[in-house]
Order: sequence, then C-alpha cells, then structure tokens
Amino acid sequence: MTSRRYSLLLISPALLMLTGLFLYPLVFSLLWAFRIEETMSWGLENFTKAFSLYSKDVLFTLIIVSLSTLLIGIIATAISGYLTLGENRIAVALLRWLYRWPLFIPFVVAAQLMRTFLAKNGMLNNIIVSTGLMEPLQATSFLDWRGIIITFVWKQTPFVALLLAGAMASVDRSTFDAARNMGAGRLRILWEIALPQVTTTLMVGLVLSFVTMMSVLSVPLMINAQTPTMITVDMAWRINSYADYGVANALGVIAYAITAIVAWIYLRNGLAENGASR
Repeated sequence: MTSRRYSLLLISPALLMLTGLFLYPLVFSLLWAFRIEETMSWGLENFTKAFSLYSKDVLFTLIIVSLSTLLIGIIATAISGYLTLGENRIAVALLRWLYRWPLFIPFVVAAQLMRTFLAKNGMLNNIIVSTGLMEPLQATSFLDWRGIIITFVWKQTPFVALLLAGAMASVDRSTFDAARNMGAGRLRILWEIALPQVTTTLMVGLVLSFVTMMSVLSVPLMINAQTPTMITVDMAWRINSYADYGVANALGVIAYAITAIVAWIYLRNGLAENGASR
C-alpha cells in the first residue's frame, strides 16, 4: 500500500499537467462546441455555421496534411534507408549531421524562414536565376499551399526519419548481407526487407506528424495569405475578430474527429496485424 502511494505521488505532477493542459481544454471544447450563446441553449448550430462558412477550409486542411504526411513518409524512408544501407561513409555522415537540424527549429521560426526562402524575390528563386536556369521575370512566389507543404515536410521529415533510422538500425544486418549476396540492390533491400520490418515505427511517426500538422497555426497564417486556408487560422479568426468561441470550438471538434479517425485506422490495422501474427 505504501509503495502504491509513493507511485501515485511520483506520477501526480504528470497527471496534473495532463489534466490541466489537455483533458480540461478537450472537455471544455467538446461541451462548448454545442453551446449556443445567443439562446443559452444546446444544439448543432455552431457546427452548421462552421460547415457553411469553412467547409472548403476543412477539405483544404485534410488535403494539405494528408499530402504532407505522404511526402514525409517517402522522404523519411529514403533518408533512413540511405543511413542504414549507404556505403559512402562521408555522405552518410554528412546526411546524419544535416537532416536533424529542423528538429530544433520551432514552427513559427520555420514559417518565417520559409517566407524569406520561398518569396518571389527570395533565396530559392535567386539561386535558380543565378544559375541561368530561369529568367528573373519568370520567378513566382511559393507562398501559398505549396509553401505550407514544403514547410511541413521540411520540419517533420527529420522526426520520422530519426524514428525510422533507429528502427532500421536494430534490424539484423545479416538479412541485408544475404540479400546483397543474392544480387539484390539497395532499393530492393529497403523496400522488400527493411521497410516491412519497421512499418509499425513508420506509421507511429506519420500519425504523430499528422496530428502535429493539424494543430499548427503559425505556418498557414504566415505563408498562405489567401483562401482557402487551414482551419487553425479560421479558429484564430473567429476568436480574435468575433469572439465566437462556439464556432471556433466546433472547428476544433472537427479537427479532433479527423485526427481520431486517423488514429483509429492505425490502431485497427495494428490490432489486425497482431492478431494475424498470433
């Protein structure tokens, strides 16, 4: 009994933080999304208004985050595969040193960097023009939906690649050597041998990245100054401009539902794989 009390005492700070920073806002958002302030009653009016005003933004958010997640998975797999199977030690060491840097940069800083990098007269276009591949008049701005995707992919790929590279490093390398002896190339080894053994880790990283990107405000707010935009911007707009917490909470619940569906799909597939392995 004493050890149990000590255990509860040790985890109490974490439970208090979880309750205050996550559970309370979650319950408050779920309840007040159905609260109609004008009539002091409960109903679906906030959701009706949210869909009538921001249905395109909800679809835009889902497409942007899904496409970003797909690109993150492809690039992270390529980076992890080269870190695991690459034979050029200098290239592997350089890649291992470079790819992690975006991990330490907050989203708001990444958005500001991309505003300078992707602008019409930004660093990207200036580099292309200086190489002679493009005339200055042909330069275009990437500060739109493309800029959001580029920022999300650049920021989240190292996170997934770090998880995936660690998982691949734990795989028995004798299977890779056996495949090489049979004449398999690195791409085939990655796709048919390494990746199937670390699929669970890849899915965990992608689900976490999906949830993270769904909650980001700074990137769409600073990069995409046009419509449609992501629902985090709509939530901030409803609160700051109209003090409309009902519609803002309704949009939050929609975001919760989208992420919950993604998490449910992942958990369902994971349970099905565990059942099949037994």
